[in-house]
Amino acid sequence: MNKYLLSMTLTSLLLLPAISQAETAADNYKTYCMQCHGMQGNGMGANIQDMSVQPRDHTDAKTMSGRTDAELFKVIKEGGLAINKSALMPPWDSTFTDNEIHDLVKYLRKLCKCKHAG
Repeated sequence: MNKYLLSMTLTSLLLLPAISQAETAADNYKTYCMQCHGMQGNGMGANIQDMSVQPRDHTDAKTMSGRTDAELFKVIKEGGLAINKSALMPPWDSTFTDNEIHDLVKYLRKLCKCKHAG
């Protein structure tokens, strides 16, 4: 392999993580959360008809600002029961890394356009 091709290949490999990190949280949300929490994150997902407890509206700044980032991290990682909420919120610790969960928390803050009020 000539030096130019090797350089281009290495450059491409180095750029992949940066590109995918920026898109990972939104993509993960769309893949794993949207069915319950909705396309806009408003709690109006396709699965709500069959749920006894309605999913959290992630666009509700008042409610979301009442949760710390640590609580949001914990509920994503360990499920709803971990913070005394619905068992219908599954634990995602076997699906997401801690870094991906932190990125999802940041994404939730973008959806609600809020920070923890405390």
